[in-house]
Amino acid sequence: MRRNSGILLVLGCVFLFSIYSCSKNTSSSSNSDNETQTATDNAFAQGTSDDAVAMSSESEDNGMVGTITDSTLGLMFNSHVNITLNVATSPKVLTIDFGSADALCFDGKTRRGKVIVNFTGFYRDSGSNHTITFDNYYVNDNKIDGSITVVNNGHNTAGNLTYSVKSMLTITDTAGNTLTYNGDHTREWVAGEATAGIRGWADDVYSITGSSSGTTFTGTQFSSNITSALIFALNCKWIEKGTIEFKPAGKLTRTIDFGNGDCDNVATVTIAGISFNILL
Repeated sequence: MRRNSGILLVLGCVFLFSIYSCSKNTSSSSNSDNETQTATDNAFAQGTSDDAVAMSSESEDNGMVGTITDSTLGLMFNSHVNITLNVATSPKVLTIDFGSADALCFDGKTRRGKVIVNFTGFYRDSGSNHTITFDNYYVNDNKIDGSITVVNNGHNTAGNLTYSVKSMLTITDTAGNTLTYNGDHTREWVAGEATAGIRGWADDVYSITGSSSGTTFTGTQFSSNITSALIFALNCKWIEKGTIEFKPAGKLTRTIDFGNGDCDNVATVTIAGISFNILL
């Protein structure tokens, strides 16, 4: 009987040890830092800001006024958008009206509502100031609120126009969750400045540097810093190149890598040496 009791005691210890070991491993796995949604939220907010600046600069700089009917006038538009420009007021006003119903744009996103730009001088004018706001404006059913301020700083030593871009955005998804985004970036026009007019935007390329902070859709605070300039070509739907160091509160710093210059919707998030692909 003692022998049986001893065997039962040993088996009981093994059983308890196995439960503890499984519990410990499960806990370790559940606490592993492999979450990528916050990085996706950050990339979405960055892209939303870049899109708004690009569509306002395209409209004003390339003389897009009236109803757009051709994709050669810009990837972020559709055949229903109406663009008006009032230069008789101070400040001048540019209105990009996508209408009250969703319409598929040439970049594959749906938009509705208005983007309104108040500006003191034209996009190429040194010292000009543009303030971008939104009126019931939605992108893929996400409501965009807030403002973006763009200041032309003139040409740098490389001969390229540079712009200070400050974004203060609130993005609300279909479930009512909000993402806040505060960006402070420098936008350098590295190619295409010499061309203007219809289709003049097609060779425009920008280099973007700077930092941002905010709160993701899940309520996680974050900060980010561009460690290798983001390359944003207006003839591509996505950021093509560059890296961001992204730090969600309570988690490890992630590196978001947008690739080597290919025009695609894939980026790589690396956490503690392990990489995951995300879709932009």
